[in-house]
Amino acid sequence: MTTIDTAVLLDTTVAAGDGWTGEIPAGGRLRIVDLCGNQAVDTLFFDAHDYTNRYSAVDTVREQGAVYLTTGSVLMSTGLDPLATIVDDTCGRHDTLGGACAQESNVVRYGEHTRHQHACRTTFVRQAMAWGRGLDKRDITHNVNFFMNVPLTPDGGLTFEDGVSAPGKYVELRAERDILVVVSNCPQLNNPCNGYDPTPVRLLGWSA
Repeated sequence: MTTIDTAVLLDTTVAAGDGWTGEIPAGGRLRIVDLCGNQAVDTLFFDAHDYTNRYSAVDTVREQGAVYLTTGSVLMSTGLDPLATIVDDTCGRHDTLGGACAQESNVVRYGEHTRHQHACRTTFVRQAMAWGRGLDKRDITHNVNFFMNVPLTPDGGLTFEDGVSAPGKYVELRAERDILVVVSNCPQLNNPCNGYDPTPVRLLGWSA
């Protein structure tokens, strides 16, 4: 748990394949806990007052000069505003290049038999529609894949490998402005990002 004087915002468990949407106020903390290990958690970030000012993988990678995220990484928006900073990370590395799995990409990568399998894009769309307030599927763009291991190949390609997390590992972020967070606890069964066995994660939040 955190050591600073805070009020609890949330403490919830998100089942594999399910999602969560909520706001974290400026200065607040969000901790994502990998309960069972080797679970990918796809996450979208938005300025809570302007959903067009959303997380940008391109600007984040450029500004920090690294393709992986860990303690000290600042998640930048399309407007070059800091959205959140990773302030604690017991996993050590997180992906921001692999994107979210979708039914369409599953078919391309793994075959026609996967067409109707649930995917993170589906969860994101459902979460956006349920949240409303001006958020819709057009706002689903770049995301962070917490705990996911997606190494770059020498020729600039991506591979999906076994995760580098373990039971109880977590990543904690501090909101640099009021932010909206949308989580998809990945249901992917076709690559090792979830150890072929998706599991729940825990979300903890505190306000400053």
